[in-house]
Amino acid sequence: MKSYQINFIRHGQTEANLQGAYIGVTDVHLSPKGREQLLKISDEQGYPRTEMLISSPLSRCLETCDAIFPSQNVTLNGAFSECNFGDWEGKTATQLAGEPKFAEWLSNSEKTPPPNGESGADFTRRVCRGFERLVNSMMTSGISSATIVTHGGVIMTLLAVYGLPQAHSYDWRMDCGYGYATRITPGLWMRDKVIEVYNTIPYSPEINN
Repeated sequence: MKSYQINFIRHGQTEANLQGAYIGVTDVHLSPKGREQLLKISDEQGYPRTEMLISSPLSRCLETCDAIFPSQNVTLNGAFSECNFGDWEGKTATQLAGEPKFAEWLSNSEKTPPPNGESGADFTRRVCRGFERLVNSMMTSGISSATIVTHGGVIMTLLAVYGLPQAHSYDWRMDCGYGYATRITPGLWMRDKVIEVYNTIPYSPEINN
């Protein structure tokens, strides 16, 4: 039976990543070092080829696509944008430590949104709806491989919901420029809505795929 592959790649490093700031929908660019790191990974280890390239519409993801897939057309998909941190965009945990709402959010982000932001539950619904639409469209169109260049929060959430082996979202953390390769078997997807996480990206030679 035909299977489908979807690769997840986290965007390259930004200055905000180095500062530890909450940057969700704020449109920041890759840092010069971030782009340099992507080119080094691409040259030394390589990224898997893909039929379809999908990106969050934010600049840090589009610039990542340009660095590692320079000749490939990109399809923008807002479902794969990072969580909206509302009034906390651009601030660090240290700066927010005195806010009562921040402590409440840390203990229950699923139900507690940042001021003027997006709750964890709403974020999960958004990215999962977009992912299921993508999988179904691939099966309908016959496209066998796709790569999603997106954000750490998006990847962690999707793999926590659909990934095998099952793991907490924090177990799926990855560095900028890295990600995971997944395989989708139609029967298993239709029955259980699960995907097999079979390797890291760039591919690890120690893992038999």
